[in-house]
Amino acid sequence: MTRVRKAVEEALWGMCVGDAMSMPVHWYYNVRDIKEDFNGWISRYQAPKNRHPSSIMTLSNSAGSGRTSHSNGSHQVSSLQLSVVGNIILHDKLKYWKTSEGSVHYHQGLQAGDNTLNVLCALKAARTLTEGQFRMVNEEGARAAVLSDYVHFMTTPGSHEETYAESFHRSFFADWQEHKPVSPSKILEFAVNRCRRKMRASHPDSQLDAIGCLPMAIPFILLSATEEQDQAVTAAVELVRLTHPHPKLDECVTLYARTLHAVLNGACLRQQAKAALRCPVLDAWETCLPYIDRAARLPRSPEERLGVHQTAVASLGLACYMKGALSSLFYLAYEYYDDFSGGILANTNCGGENCNRGAALGALLGAASVHQGGPIPQAWKGGLVTACSQVTQILTTAGM
Repeated sequence: MTRVRKAVEEALWGMCVGDAMSMPVHWYYNVRDIKEDFNGWISRYQAPKNRHPSSIMTLSNSAGSGRTSHSNGSHQVSSLQLSVVGNIILHDKLKYWKTSEGSVHYHQGLQAGDNTLNVLCALKAARTLTEGQFRMVNEEGARAAVLSDYVHFMTTPGSHEETYAESFHRSFFADWQEHKPVSPSKILEFAVNRCRRKMRASHPDSQLDAIGCLPMAIPFILLSATEEQDQAVTAAVELVRLTHPHPKLDECVTLYARTLHAVLNGACLRQQAKAALRCPVLDAWETCLPYIDRAARLPRSPEERLGVHQTAVASLGLACYMKGALSSLFYLAYEYYDDFSGGILANTNCGGENCNRGAALGALLGAASVHQGGPIPQAWKGGLVTACSQVTQILTTAGM
C-alpha cells in the first residue's frame, strides 16, 4: 500500500513536470525550430518565446471548437453568438487571438515552470476530489463537483494566466452559455444531456477526439489506485464523456486508464506499453519495431537517439488526435520505462502535441519510477511555478 501511495504521488508530480517542460515548445511541428529558438534541445524549464514559429491561434474559432474558416463538425460562428474567448473564458486574452501578427505563442506570458490550462484544470479536479471526501471518485457526485469547480475556475477572471484554450473548452462553454447552469447538479445535468446529443451526432466534432482529454481524467485514475481496476476505468471514461463527448474515445481512455492503474500497482511499464501498442485499439507495434531496433543499435548518444525518436513520433502521430498521440506516448513509455528524465526530455524535444502527451506520459513514468528507475529530480518538482504548492496541498489533503 505504501508503494502504491508513493506511485500516486510521483505520478501527480510527473503529470505536471511533463507538461511544464514541454510548454515553451508546445505545437512546434518542425523540431529544428526547437533547437533554433532555444539554442539547443530543451533540458530545463524555459519560458516561451513571444513568437511561435507555426502558431495558428489567430485562425482558431474564439466562439467554439475548431477554426473560424470551417466548421468540421464544430460550432458555426453566427452574428448573434458571443465569442467564448474574452466573454466567458480567457477574459483578457482575446486580443492575442485577434492580432494581425499571426505568430503569437499559444502560451505567451507564462513563466518557466508554468503549467498549461489542461493541467491546471487537472490539478483543480484533484483538489476537488481530495477535499470532497467522496466514497468513490466514480460516483455522480464526484463528477458534479469537479465540473462545477471547472466552470467556476474557467469563468472567473484572473484565475490563471493562460492565453489559449483548446477546442474542448471552447465547445463546452459555447453550449454552457445558453443557460449558464451554476449548481453542481445542474451543471452535471447539462453535461450529460450535451454528451447524449453529441454522441448521437451524424458528424462528431473531430476536434474532441484528442489526447487533451487525459489530463483531467488522470486524478480520477490516481485516486482509484487502490480500488479495482474497473472502477478506475469507469471513473476516467465517465469524466471524459462529459468533457470530450466523442464516440471514438472510450476505447483509448480505457486503454490508458488500465495501463496507468497497472503501473501504479507495480506492473512493468515497458511490458504494459508493449501490450498497449500491440492491442487492436492502436495496432502500432509493427510500426514501432524499426525505430526501436534502430535506437538500440546506436551508441548511447542522446542526440542520435533523439533523432530516431523524433522520426518515430512524427510517423506514429505528432498531432493531438487520440490514436496517433497515444501510440507516440506508449512508444516513448516503452523506450524510457526506467528513465523518467530521459523520457520527459525526449517527449518535449519531439515537439507536436507534447504538453498533453507529456502530462499523460509523465504520470506513467512518475508511477513507474517508484518501482524501477530513477526518481523525479527534486529540482524539477521545486521549479514548478503554480503546481508545486498545489500538488503538495493535494497530497497533504489526501493523507499522502
